[in-house]
Amino acid sequence: MGFWKNLFSGSGSSSAPTLATAEVPVTQGVGRISKTPAPKLAQPQICFSQDREIDLYELERLCDAVGWSRRPLRKVRKAIKHSFLVISMWELQGDESRLIGFSRATSDHAFNATIWDVVVHPDFQGRGLGKALMKQIIKELRRADISNVTLFADPHVIDFYCELGFAPDPEGIKGMFWYPNSR
Repeated sequence: MGFWKNLFSGSGSSSAPTLATAEVPVTQGVGRISKTPAPKLAQPQICFSQDREIDLYELERLCDAVGWSRRPLRKVRKAIKHSFLVISMWELQGDESRLIGFSRATSDHAFNATIWDVVVHPDFQGRGLGKALMKQIIKELRRADISNVTLFADPHVIDFYCELGFAPDPEGIKGMFWYPNSR
């Protein structure tokens, strides 16, 4: 429970996550990013969006950069369309923007949500941005009054999620999976 208290202290403030380890400033909630050229920035900014349309080819390049297996774009489009929440993370510099992070969640819209496809471009890893992305998606799930948040983690990232307060099922229940052609 300490994780939730730490993450959400301040009664649901909508301010951006603070990143002592981030090398770039993080801004919150820009929504749709304007196509109007912004003044040249001395330093890039990082922002989160829940409603910016995701270019599937740009997302595929991001996933390629971390070594994920390719998935059919028609299925990726469908998965995004049917997700409860999609959070994208962008690097903004001048009038240029670049997708550098992505996560999504499915939900029953009442009690449960599962986080999927958490990815941060390798050039931006190790700066606290993955942690900020996870805090952002959890904050939005909690804002929707979702209290049971789960995820599936590859073995090499379990420690990352444990540091964020995720834990193997305390009851020791093992997840079960059904696969086609398994019988």
